[in-house]
Amino acid sequence: MARQVRAEQTRATIITAAADLFDRQGYESTSLSDIVEHARVTKGALYFHFAAKEDLAHAILEGQSATCRRLARDTGIRGHTSLEALMRLTFCIARMSAEDPVLRAGLRLATGGTRPRPPLSHPFTEWLDIVTARLLGAVQEADVHPDVDIDVVAHSLVCFFVGTRVVGRSRESVARQPRRTAEMWQILIRGLVPVTRRARYLSLAARLEREIAPV
Repeated sequence: MARQVRAEQTRATIITAAADLFDRQGYESTSLSDIVEHARVTKGALYFHFAAKEDLAHAILEGQSATCRRLARDTGIRGHTSLEALMRLTFCIARMSAEDPVLRAGLRLATGGTRPRPPLSHPFTEWLDIVTARLLGAVQEADVHPDVDIDVVAHSLVCFFVGTRVVGRSRESVARQPRRTAEMWQILIRGLVPVTRRARYLSLAARLEREIAPV
């Protein structure tokens, strides 16, 4: 059992080191030797867990997917409205991206053209499905205008959120993401939410930024 625990810890260490390098210098510019040095493991330990760099990329995308699905599940089962659950999900991802290199590397891999192996879906496909489900719920709960095109809004929201993170990566600290997420929601709420409910969600966006912003 102790050997298994050590093996799992070593695997996690290698994934984290690879994610950090993929995020900071890119997938193509990172070699397995770079990862071995950064993780402080032997080449034998790396090859025991991963036969190639592509395997590491897939493991990172798997980790990103698992985290996002867990966050979507957690924010959706706490009695929140569908729109609040969606807002909380985006703020949680923004916060965790400041702390977790796997989430940051997963985004860089996804925007760089790396495709996950089936049956794992592409991150953007997964996010579109989650956002679409939350928006449909928000329409049913009268928190979003009933005449909006859900597919268009879901696509625009994912592009807005991903684009903000991609642009921010080269221009400002990742700790700025909760502020950018709040700005995103201030714009979206004014276009999507009926006037009678708008103040509630604008206030929520400001509160979530304060609650979830990195300390």
